[in-house]
Amino acid sequence: MTGDVQTTVDRLPAYEELFQEHARRLDRLCRLLLADREESKDVVQEVFLKLFQAHSQPRPPNDWGAWLTRVTVNACRDRRRAGWWPRWWHLTDRVDDMVLPAAEPTPDQVVIARALQQRVWLAFRALSDRQREVFVLRQVEGWSTAAVASALGLRGGSVKRHLFRAVQRLRAAAAGGST
Repeated sequence: MTGDVQTTVDRLPAYEELFQEHARRLDRLCRLLLADREESKDVVQEVFLKLFQAHSQPRPPNDWGAWLTRVTVNACRDRRRAGWWPRWWHLTDRVDDMVLPAAEPTPDQVVIARALQQRVWLAFRALSDRQREVFVLRQVEGWSTAAVASALGLRGGSVKRHLFRAVQRLRAAAAGGST
């Protein structure tokens, strides 16, 4: 039995490797779920502190990527549940500036693109927390329905329903309809 534990420990990826592999993805995930860069940095630091602690445990997770995602989503939920978060979130109702894909857009294109971006972003932020989580994991992260269901503790049908509703609202916002 001691040989099995030693073999498992020998196959553990180094903490630095896990950090390099997942830091940018988790930061993007937090920014999408929390809509704040500084807050997302804090959450990612908390997540990697938990990774550091879990990395030295005798029974580490089998799939570090899924474990990190689950811990990150839960940490974002905790931040949203905190008493100060809803008040602060509504007071800072701003949209992050995004680089437009065209090299030199016309002024008309800039105005239209910003209006579209704002409509879609506001619709994204108006999604329920669960819809936002499912949408980010499924559409942005590219996870399978089964993986999202497992990570969030849902059934596959629930994941599909939340994703359908989120996409429907975002499409309506992009088309100029109400969210």
